[in-house]
Amino acid sequence: MNTILDLREKRTKLWDNAKEFLDSKRNADGFISEEDACVYDKMEADVVKLGKEIDRLEKQSAIDMELSKATNNPLLEKPTSKLKKSKIGRASDEYRKDFLNVLRGKPQIYNVMQESIDADGGYLVPEEFEKQIITALEENNVIRTIAKTITTAAERKIPVAATHSEAKWTPENGAYIESNPTFAQKTIDAFKLTDLVKVSTELLQDSMFDLESYISSEFARAFGIAEEQAFCTGTGVGQPTGIFTEQGGEVGITLTSTTNINCDNIIDLVHSLKSPYRRNAVFLMNDATISMLRKLKDTNGAYLWQPSLQAGEPDRLLGYPLYTSPYVPTVAAEALPIAFGDFSNYWIADRMSRSVQRLNELYAGNGQVGFIATERVDAKVILPEGIKLLKMG
Repeated sequence: MNTILDLREKRTKLWDNAKEFLDSKRNADGFISEEDACVYDKMEADVVKLGKEIDRLEKQSAIDMELSKATNNPLLEKPTSKLKKSKIGRASDEYRKDFLNVLRGKPQIYNVMQESIDADGGYLVPEEFEKQIITALEENNVIRTIAKTITTAAERKIPVAATHSEAKWTPENGAYIESNPTFAQKTIDAFKLTDLVKVSTELLQDSMFDLESYISSEFARAFGIAEEQAFCTGTGVGQPTGIFTEQGGEVGITLTSTTNINCDNIIDLVHSLKSPYRRNAVFLMNDATISMLRKLKDTNGAYLWQPSLQAGEPDRLLGYPLYTSPYVPTVAAEALPIAFGDFSNYWIADRMSRSVQRLNELYAGNGQVGFIATERVDAKVILPEGIKLLKMG
């Protein structure tokens, strides 16, 4: 059985062969025949297929590692010790047990649940349950992996230096020249994101059905999709403000072409970003744009795109990590298809905890019970000069 490292080496070798084939088949005008193009397309498809197999094996390895963990925690205290501290609030086992009883519609509701009734009528999820949702969000939402995430209890105003002070050469005994730096404010609020799922009463009554896992994964998937779409192109009205909008990143370069991006354009975009931001900068675009850029070469004939050879690491473009999201705009007239920058300048603010509410009567006629999950979140670019956008003509 091939290991992940073997497959990565094989993918690299296939990609090198594909590049050599493409170079060898170009005519004097830089074109290749239709027959050679078909051969190259198949070689490229094999590279992509190997990449997908590598992703599957990495996920399989991660699951195997999770399942191989010990099911019990070792005893670290003396059997007679009475100093062990019990968990309280939403972290306690009692709270988790009562929360699952609420999901399944069991009548017993203990006092511990009464302490955490959400203002909108639901119950705040237990800490363990919420960690499951957050983990799944990070797996399905690439923006959360590269942006800055904070937790707020209320509207938060963030001071941003609009102008800086300026030093002046001052002669001896000369008067000091004043500087008047100014400050602006970015306000991060909270927008409500909800999802409703329905579960049949038969499944709820079946103790073998893992209700907690189903609900947490379903809500995480739905929230992850909605969040990432808003983080990319959100209008800021009733939802977060996206990176690829006029209120998002700063346009670094504007092309004359409406359909084509060349090597020089990518280099210009990189250097439109100030040097300090480039230390932690990454690219973000969609797969269609990546497919276009994979064939680009620099002036030395080297491909800009570099496949990752290390598990868990992203591919690279001009030496910078390359991330992809299906919600980034595609190449079109006046579109913003590529972002390059330090995404710690994009702040995601989670407002308090997520909550789940059970709807007993609404779908009773269909033999179903509804569950509503709610979260409040906002996000926006705090310092636009830290994220540069490429704009099509």
